[in-house]
Amino acid sequence: MPNIKVIIPAYNEADSIALVIKDIPDLVNEIIVVSNNSNDDTEINAKNAGATVLTESNKGYGYACLKGMDYISNQTEKPDIIVFLDGDYSDYPEELTKIIAPILYDDIDFVIGARVKDLRENGSMTIPQIFGNWLATSLMTLFFRAKFTDLGPFRAIKYNALLNLQMEDKTYGWTVEMQLKVLKQKLSYIEIPVNYRNRIGVSKVSGTIKGAIFAGVKILGWIFKYSLKK
Repeated sequence: MPNIKVIIPAYNEADSIALVIKDIPDLVNEIIVVSNNSNDDTEINAKNAGATVLTESNKGYGYACLKGMDYISNQTEKPDIIVFLDGDYSDYPEELTKIIAPILYDDIDFVIGARVKDLRENGSMTIPQIFGNWLATSLMTLFFRAKFTDLGPFRAIKYNALLNLQMEDKTYGWTVEMQLKVLKQKLSYIEIPVNYRNRIGVSKVSGTIKGAIFAGVKILGWIFKYSLKK
């Protein structure tokens, strides 16, 4: 069996984090929850649910993901696959088997769980999210002939491929940076439709005007930066 590790960035997800961990399939070797400056019971609930818990005081999705990667880099036995998953229970963790299947059986480098309309619960994605996904993926199609339709956070990637991307974004641009670098390095990729439900609690990004604006600016910044490098 491959060595699979899951990284879950989490900021104040005390009400949902144990549910996420519980639904992750047993084939995963280690679940790593990175508490991104949480001030609730996220850390204790994650630990009680069986996860490895790290803390990252710098706020930012990318900061949390990089913290998890740094932790893994110091382990003797390296994983084959890294899965990224949100801690708000909007994704269906049990669908991890669908996400990793193209890597295991078709040697695909990178897989995104696409939140397609037919599988989304009503209200699970806000209008700014839907528009932002459409705009970002349309621009990637225009500039890079990409076939992405979503910037979904539920994703899997070969560990060595992830290292070669040399990820650097610390905040909202993490997901789109990964997809742009996958395109630049001509890695193989595919989207797998996944179910998506209303999250537990309020989104720290799409749930606020400030978060939505900053996320949009960061995402577009990455896209135009790479389009100029062509």
